[in-house]
Amino acid sequence: MYSDKVMDHFMNPRNVGEIVDANGVGEVGNAKCGDIMKIYLEVEDNIIKDVKFKTFGCGAAIASSSMATELIKGKTLEEAWNLTNKAVAEALDGLPPVKMHCSVLAEGAIHKAINDYRIRMGLEPWEDNITDLDDHHHHNNE
Repeated sequence: MYSDKVMDHFMNPRNVGEIVDANGVGEVGNAKCGDIMKIYLEVEDNIIKDVKFKTFGCGAAIASSSMATELIKGKTLEEAWNLTNKAVAEALDGLPPVKMHCSVLAEGAIHKAINDYRIRMGLEPWEDNITDLDDHHHHNNE
């Protein structure tokens, strides 16, 4: 059901923990499946110097958080913002359709953390187009 990469990031997640003096923090939760994801950023000169996460959820949620943090570490805020949930899932060699929302949560948490940083710096938050984190549940009957 899960790829080797998902299993690897679940069993040995990267960047777990919190950054005490983080200058960008984002938390998202999905009430339906009980996943909660918190991302901590240490931003310096528009670059993500360090990133940590704490995720309470299923293996796919933990793997998505781990992979997402790996993909944005050392990147600019723009690059991190443009990381899509599809890119996270692809980097994990795919997620089962029922677990795709876990990668959407990771994208959402990163967006919240980046906007938290921007607001702290006195900048306008960027427009987040992830409207509904549960979107995938009912797109078949549109």
